[in-house]
Amino acid sequence: MFSILKSSWSFFIYSNLFIAGCAALMTAQSGILFGSGGYNPKLVLFVFFATLSSYSFHWYFTGPSVIHSPRLLWLHQNKWVHVLFFFTGLAGSLFFFFEYFSAYWLWIAIAVVATFLYSAPKIPNRHLQQLRKMAYGKTIFLAAVWTYVTTVLPFLIQAESWSRAHTLFTISRYFAVYMICILFDYRDRTDDKNAGIRSLITYMEPTGIRRLFLFSFLIFILSTLGLYGQRLSAESVLLILIPGFIVEGLYRRATRDFSDMLYYFVLDGLMAFSALLTLFTRI
Repeated sequence: MFSILKSSWSFFIYSNLFIAGCAALMTAQSGILFGSGGYNPKLVLFVFFATLSSYSFHWYFTGPSVIHSPRLLWLHQNKWVHVLFFFTGLAGSLFFFFEYFSAYWLWIAIAVVATFLYSAPKIPNRHLQQLRKMAYGKTIFLAAVWTYVTTVLPFLIQAESWSRAHTLFTISRYFAVYMICILFDYRDRTDDKNAGIRSLITYMEPTGIRRLFLFSFLIFILSTLGLYGQRLSAESVLLILIPGFIVEGLYRRATRDFSDMLYYFVLDGLMAFSALLTLFTRI
């Protein structure tokens, strides 16, 4: 029984279903807090399928690592899962796009191109692998893509007039994600150096990385506190703040413990934790 539960849990995390669910929750939160009619379930499903497809593509081309990773072993044994979920996610996202969101093709195309550019250096093509040499802002870019898809895109599609509150929430979401991306890049420094990927975190000293993390944490706090009185209640602001403080509390451990569950469940999950709390308070 335990082995079945363990295998099911590994499948849920390693198959990218979990991270796609996180993206869907974050999209729903943007709609709940700022959408005139609440969140758009069709948009949430579109983001879920698009994330499932893009992450399956990304992981299919992910190579070996110097870090012991049960996920990479699972990937090697189950590459068919990523192929299946790539096409499943692609079919689902295309259905929702053509059925409901084709009018927003330009905004969605920006997300598609940005997502592809992040994974492109992993593809075994010498022209695409040249992008590794230009990946100084890899962490900045990834956080921007997550913020655009789960925050800016819902605002644009749900036709909300842009306000100061939208800007503050976008900044808050960006730095909440960026803090987690910094930890992922810290863990991947050796792999990135071996692959010739030149990212900001790869070439910074640990002291500099810590300062960058604290700066991001400070901007996250200030932008989130600025939401109070704009459109959000003190409770909503508190729910947004909680995951950021948890990530800060995990910094020391995350720079020493590179286990898959800490990164792919706890840290990835913290991106969507405030969204989950927000949903619970609305039930």
